[in-house]
This record gives sequence, C-alpha cells and structure tokens, in this order.
Amino acid sequence: MKIAFSAAVGADERAEWLQVLRAACPRHEWLEHWSPGQAVDVAVVANPQPGALQGLHGLRLVQSLWAGVERLLQDPTLPADVPLARMVDPAMNVAMAETAAWAVLSLHRGFFDYARQQRETRWRQLPQRRAGTVPVLVLGLGAMGRAVAARLAALGYPVSAWRRSAAVDVPLPGVQVLHGQAALAAALAGTEVLINLLPLTPDTRAILCAPLFARLPRGACVVNFARGGHLVEPDLLAALDGGHLRHALLDVFAAEPLATDHPFWTHPRVTVLPHVAALTDAHSACRVVAANLDRVERGELPWHLVDRGRGY
Repeated sequence: MKIAFSAAVGADERAEWLQVLRAACPRHEWLEHWSPGQAVDVAVVANPQPGALQGLHGLRLVQSLWAGVERLLQDPTLPADVPLARMVDPAMNVAMAETAAWAVLSLHRGFFDYARQQRETRWRQLPQRRAGTVPVLVLGLGAMGRAVAARLAALGYPVSAWRRSAAVDVPLPGVQVLHGQAALAAALAGTEVLINLLPLTPDTRAILCAPLFARLPRGACVVNFARGGHLVEPDLLAALDGGHLRHALLDVFAAEPLATDHPFWTHPRVTVLPHVAALTDAHSACRVVAANLDRVERGELPWHLVDRGRGY
C-alpha cells in the first residue's frame, strides 16, 4: 500500500518516526510528498497542519500517531467519509499511570510542600497519612483513564472514575465507576485529588471551571493531564489564591509552550510540566499502526476508530 506521512514536528523527530514506521511496516511505500489527486491508501499523521491531506485520492484510513484528535476533527478539509483512528499506545498508557501515581503520591505525602520548604531552608515534618484516606476521582475512562484508575487503586487509594455516558466496561477491581452529571456532582464533594483525562470535545471544553472547583472540598488538588482547553485558567488561579484549592499540577495548556510571563510558572501552589506526562513511544505506537494497516489490507475495520459525532 501507499502510505502518506504528515507530521507537524521537528526534522529530527520526523526522521525518527519515518525510520521506525518503515522498519515496522516494510512492505508498504512511505510517501513524504505527494501531488494533488495522487492515489494513497492510508495517511499516517502526527498533528498535521490543516489541509495537509487535502486532495489525496482513495484514502481508506487516516491513522493518528497522537491520542488526541481534536485538531484533526477541526480541519474542514479532512475527508468526512474516511475512517479516522486515534492512537491507543499500550506504552503510553503505562507511562500515564506512572505519572499519575507520582502526582497523587506527591500531593498526598506533601512532597511539593517539602520542595518549597527546601527552597526556604526550613525543616518541618508534615503529618503522614495513609493512602486509604485520600479519595481520588479520575475524569475519563478511556484506555489511559482505566490504566490510571487501576494503578492508583492498586496503591491503596479509594478511586472513583467518571465518564459522561453509561457504557459496558470490563470491571476495574477497587474502582467505583460513575456516569452522568448527578454522579459527578456527588463524587466531587468527596474528592481530594481530581485527575482529568477526558477527551476534549465541545461538551468537555472548560469543564475545569469555578462551579466544578466549588464542588470540591476545601484543600482539594487538581491534576490536568488531558488538554489545556479543559481548564479555565482564571478560575483555577482564583480558587488557589482564595485558598479553596491546595495545589494544581498542570501538564497541558491552552497555548503551548507556556508563555514565560504566565503566572503559573511562579505560583507557589502550581506545578508545571511541559506536556510530558505520557509521550508517545514510537516503537510501541508503530506496532499499533502496523496492526491497523494489516486490517485495512484484509478489508477489516481498523482498531480505535473515532466517533466523529462524539469527538473521540
């Protein structure tokens, strides 16, 4: 098959992706450049520029190398009749679960407070609580959300996981699965650490806002590992400055890279990560791509197809 590769990444990263993709899928012809109307079977993309796939003929699949597909869905030139598959990378799920475990442990055990004390040359021991006394709520029950909820439950935290709609899932031992707005409101009232892993859709944009923060108990913490568009930044700063929220750990932002004069950098109750909670593992992701290319060749539906109506 002919595979078009389009990626809005640096030259070195682009070359690395192509090398690994060609090694994982050596039977296929990989194209970096093409002419309008050229026949191509599949497009493999990494956050491509709008219009990058315009004019391709015969597409049977657009395969994203990224987990999030909101930028692709916002491109009016993306062919509406071509299946779109998002990346569900097992290695990325593990990485996200590891980062979430670090985040919750750090918030629970006061390690961000100890880091602040070190900068102040202050020696003070804080109370040490059991994990079982720190309720965690995970927003989003996709592959990453399930991996995070399972890892935290295994560490002994009382974990709830919320999704917008009801669905039949494989049970998650030790995790209370919730759905619907009424269940979310009730769960927030008993949450100490809130972790956002929702897909970014019109329904979830700006979900991390003042009304939601007000439902959390005083002293709760917010972790955003999903998308910057989920967070209303002024509402978060107000909740932190007013003392209602204790700490925020942020990995994603409305504008990236984060501006050097942004108040998050210097806020004493905010920890900033540069969108690294779970990076795509090229070798693992390319095995996912290879499996979907094989399915297309056999005339089968690819894995992890996006429901365009739902936005993920």
